[in-house]
Amino acid sequence: MALTQVDISCDMGEGFGQWQLSGTDDARLMTMISSANIAAGFHAGDPNLIDRTVKLAIANKVGIGAHPGYRDLQGFGRRRIAGDNEELVNDIVYQVGAVREFARRHGGVVQHVKPHGALYMELAANEAFSRAFVDMMRVTAPDAFIYCMGASATYRIARELGQPVVREFYADRGYNRDGTIVFARSVSRFDNRSVVEKVLRACLEGKVRTDNGEDIDIGFESICVHSDTPGAVELLEAIHTALKENDIRVVPVSEFKQEAVRRRERGIHA
Repeated sequence: MALTQVDISCDMGEGFGQWQLSGTDDARLMTMISSANIAAGFHAGDPNLIDRTVKLAIANKVGIGAHPGYRDLQGFGRRRIAGDNEELVNDIVYQVGAVREFARRHGGVVQHVKPHGALYMELAANEAFSRAFVDMMRVTAPDAFIYCMGASATYRIARELGQPVVREFYADRGYNRDGTIVFARSVSRFDNRSVVEKVLRACLEGKVRTDNGEDIDIGFESICVHSDTPGAVELLEAIHTALKENDIRVVPVSEFKQEAVRRRERGIHA
């Protein structure tokens, strides 16, 4: 079934102190998205930057998301760090709490939690870790969405335990035949037209072509574009324009007509 509305999220606030990712422009990106994944301090972000990014999201009526990662500033959270589940979940609690308090300070709320980078990928593949993460969310943020891949342990367990969950489609990542994304520590500039065609096909037909040339079904509620993808501003502008031309509204998941999410949580195909 073709989508009539979709969320667009982008990773935000991914600097530290006086340093920021080369070429990123959070102010411009924020005008073209509906949900912001705000770096929470471990892979990027610091108190002043979290504060500024939260205020920028509120000013643009963009949903606030906490974006916790491994404690890996040098590797930008894209290197796996070993630890037991309790230790790693506590790292997530710490980071989500930081973003939530800055949001509360400015009259906002945390709409969602989206793990970052290697942490996201480890949760997707590790059932015990995902269960510990979702158990924590059921206690500390039972109304917040978890953003994850549909083809992941995280999605399956969130549905099982009744946590609101949003499936992501990655505009700027390749796909494997099992529906998981091809993890990359860095990417080159994309051809915008090709990416737009990929996004529109996913929205209108529910299909994506994998990196080995196969077509697979894909279901999602949110489109992700990384702010550190070269040319991210121009890429997002092209995607935003194409969605509008095809009568697909861009709205935060918190503003969706919730029936589709409720149906899915009850196990009814939507």
